[in-house]
Amino acid sequence: QVQLVEAGGGLVQAGDSLRLPCEASGGTFTAYVMGWFRQVPGKEREFVGAMYQTSGSTYYADSVKGRFTISRDMAKNTMYLQMNSLKPEDTAVYYCAVDVNFRPLANLGKLSGYDYWGQGTQVTVSS
Repeated sequence: QVQLVEAGGGLVQAGDSLRLPCEASGGTFTAYVMGWFRQVPGKEREFVGAMYQTSGSTYYADSVKGRFTISRDMAKNTMYLQMNSLKPEDTAVYYCAVDVNFRPLANLGKLSGYDYWGQGTQVTVSS
């Protein structure tokens, strides 16, 4: 059974940085896309960014572009979300997800079809 485990969340001040790891374990799979999403209570889960595993190409939501960066360490089966210049509106539970099937660029932000999800990690940014 594949498991994704996020960590690294916490309470920080506006302008601070955090790095969230997402470690995959428990099974053998080849990810096509690994993505990050976030959710605040009462709102839909929203796309933050994603990486195509074959090419390493990354794509981001406009709200985080230039501040957040996705990277990976394949030897550790871990994807990272580096978050800089954090803002109070970045406060959310952050989730990582994996899709093992082809996913076109236009569908990167769609929740449906991602095969595995982590349990989430809370990020709180105070003003």
